[in-house]
Parts: sequence; C-alpha cells; structure tokens
Amino acid sequence: MPPKVLILTVSHGASHQRAAAALGKALLEARPDLTVTIWNGLERSARWFRLYYDSYRIPLRYWPRLWGWIEGVQHRSRSTGPGWLYRRGAASLFDHIERFGPDVVIATEVGMCELAAMLKRETAARFRLVGVPTGIDADRAWAQPEVDLYVTAPGGPAAELEAAGAPRAKVLPCGQPVDPAFASLPDKPTARACLGVRSDLPMILVLFGGAGWGKPRPIVEALNQVEQPLQAVFVAGRNQRLEEEVQSLCRDDRRCRVLGWVDNMHEWIAAADLLVSKPGAATLMEALSCGLPLLAVDPLPGNERRACDWIERQRVGYWIKDSQSLGPSIARLLENPAELDRLRERARALARPRAAYDAAETILKLTVGS
Repeated sequence: MPPKVLILTVSHGASHQRAAAALGKALLEARPDLTVTIWNGLERSARWFRLYYDSYRIPLRYWPRLWGWIEGVQHRSRSTGPGWLYRRGAASLFDHIERFGPDVVIATEVGMCELAAMLKRETAARFRLVGVPTGIDADRAWAQPEVDLYVTAPGGPAAELEAAGAPRAKVLPCGQPVDPAFASLPDKPTARACLGVRSDLPMILVLFGGAGWGKPRPIVEALNQVEQPLQAVFVAGRNQRLEEEVQSLCRDDRRCRVLGWVDNMHEWIAAADLLVSKPGAATLMEALSCGLPLLAVDPLPGNERRACDWIERQRVGYWIKDSQSLGPSIARLLENPAELDRLRERARALARPRAAYDAAETILKLTVGS
C-alpha cells in the first residue's frame, strides 16, 4: 500500500498551517498515490486541553510583556508544558493517530512534535517523525530523541537544534516550507495584469497575518503622509471585523484596495514593491521568496520581536518601532530605488522558494517502499 502521511498542526497564527499545507501539496506533487492528511491536533484532543493550549491569548492580549517573558522561558525550556498534562489532554489524539496508522507523522508546531514524540516513545509506534520549526529560530523543546528528521531554515534554527542535542545528520536546513507556487512565480508585470493592479505606480502590500491581527489606523495615516503617487492593497486575513475597519478607513481613498482572505498570496507578493506587515514566520519567508523588502510593524512579544531583530541584521527590511516613522520610511524607500534594490537583492539571496519540494524529497526517503 502507498505510505500514509499525517501532518499535525494548530491554528495559532498562520505559519504552522501554511507550512503544513505547503508540505502536503509538495508531497502529493512528488507522489500522487500517497495518503496525506492534515489535522489540527487540538481538534482531536480533550476540550479542556484545547482551552489550556489557547490560554496564551489572555496574557498576549492584556499583559503582552508577561507573555513575552513566558514565551522566552518556553523558548529555552526542554518542554513547553508538563508531560502528565500533555499525556492526559492528548489521549484522544493518540487514539486517532493509532487508528489512522501513519507511516510518517510531520509536526509543524512544537507542542504537536512533543506529543507525537511522546506517543512514539511510550507505545513503541513505528512511524517516522518529522519536525518542522517555522521562523528564524527553534524552541529547545523541538529537540526530541524520537524525531527522525528536522526541516528548518538554515542558520539560526539549525544551529539551535544542534545546540539542543539534535544530531546534525537529522537536520535538513533547506528552508521553511512555503507554498510550492513560490517556486514558479509570475514576473511583476504578469502578476499585476492578472490582479488588476496598475503597472505605472509602486504598490505597497499591507498584511495583517492569516488571523488578521494589528492596528490599521496608524498604517492608513502613514500612507496618507506619503506624497509620492502609490497604490496600496490591504489583506485582512480571516478577520472580517478588521476588514470592515480598513474599508471604513479607506472608503474615500481610491489608491487603496481592501481584501479579506486570499488563496493567491504568491501573486500579490510578486506584484508588490514593498511590504508592510507583522513579521510572522510565513509572511517573512514568503516575502524572502519573492525578494520583497519588509517594513515590520506591530510585532507580538517573543518570536516576532526576535524576527524584527533578524530582519534588520540580515538587511532585508526595517523594524518600524514608532508608527510616526512609517510614512517617512515608505517615502524614503520610494525616493531611493537603489536602497530598495539592495534590500531586494539581500532578500533574494536568503530565499528558499523550493524548500517544500526539497523537504518532500527527503521525507519520502523515510517512507517504506518509496
């Protein structure tokens, strides 16, 4: 029988889900006879465990500094939570996995990786386990002895996994998986023609992440400060309230276009000249894949703050720490195409648009009979 691949993810942010979808797509392109199933692991766990898992949203919303401290502790810890609690909370998930009988389990979120490693360790399950850390670093808890392969970005994440005890031979630093569509992008004129975007004006793409998180008013006000002709496209994700707020803010501005969730993000990024966005892992890697410079705004405490430092250190964009400086930063870059080109070249040098294909090829080698 063809191998069965189970991908475990969660709905926290978009990066875990996008990595899962990218790998699933690449695996099926490489071998159409595979059974590839993607699960939100929390949906198959105890309800109280889902509430526990989602409790991070409380300090994130009301005490962001506290959440930043908690996230930092988790980043350095060998486990993201008590083993006994994970064992009880995920008992039904374990049952589902055993009934599914996968040959390979892929985890795109650290807690899911810990749970799969626990199941493999305590039941002597024979599936091969693949961990896929997203972003520019890797939590220490990813380093589980039961993991057979890590798919990660080169540099920091790979080094952190090795420092945490993961054997170098198990680390594949091919890049964070992004939608395989990023490996065959249309050129800018073609993308703009397909999307109905003007070809004679610079385009600013404004993203709020898949869940739609952020403060649109300062961004709209910043764009209003820019005197150069431009066009702006806002993508609000799955947050309808945010989409309506942006539409209200932009209702009298013909330069602006407001969208909700889009399935063709690769085309929008390919059409843009500059990106204004929260520095989520998926957004950052997709921007790099297109050589699109990023102005990072409103980072969440923890890994997004670390991503802002990385963006400036790698010279692929800037961290806008004060909303008052966003408008002048956009204007400066539009007035200085040479600076914008330098940022683009650096982004392209770090791009890994074929990461999903490279990962799929190695994962298939783990399966029996591939």
